[in-house]
Amino acid sequence: MLSQTEENYIKALYYLTSERPGKTKAGTNELAEHLNIKPATANNMLKKLKVKKLINYEKYGKISLTAIGKNQAIEIIRKHRLWETFLYEKLEFTWDEVHEVAEQLEHIKSNKLIEKLDKLLDYPEFDPHGDAIPNAKGEIIFQIRKTLSQIEVGKTCKLIAVKDNSALFLQHVVKLGLGISSKIKVISRQEFDAMMEIDVNGKKSNISHKVAENIFVI
Repeated sequence: MLSQTEENYIKALYYLTSERPGKTKAGTNELAEHLNIKPATANNMLKKLKVKKLINYEKYGKISLTAIGKNQAIEIIRKHRLWETFLYEKLEFTWDEVHEVAEQLEHIKSNKLIEKLDKLLDYPEFDPHGDAIPNAKGEIIFQIRKTLSQIEVGKTCKLIAVKDNSALFLQHVVKLGLGISSKIKVISRQEFDAMMEIDVNGKKSNISHKVAENIFVI
């Protein structure tokens, strides 16, 4: 059985190596930055995860999940996203509140509870942030999606997910009038800093390139 810390590590590695196009490995510094810890601390945990056959890792080398580690990570992500959906749909938590609470609930070990939760929610495929929820077999729907920054001026697109799940970013997005399935029209883009003017239901706003990079659309 894995500790909460070990679960956090393999979940982070899954995000860094499997949910980013073209990436299968991550560096120790990259992982440490993602978890907001020191590289030396990460190294110590990586040794433990290697002994448990959850990762492929050599000191100063790149890290990848083994098949066992990837399956474990998918289970944790499945629980996390189901809890986010439950909090949002059944307990009326807001978009920006669910992530932090789900971080605590994802470590519950009961498989029966998760099966009941999935059934209660009618087997959802996506969480409130638009991220795909793995099913009981570990299968995930991968959508072909772009960031808002890639959409041409004059085109209209639909928001399907966000890259940044932090409360601050989500609160900012809500102030712009955006949510899952919002229709966004790109009115203009500045050449100097790529700042964009967008239209959402008749409301025009200026957004930075950083914000546009954190919004997934189709």
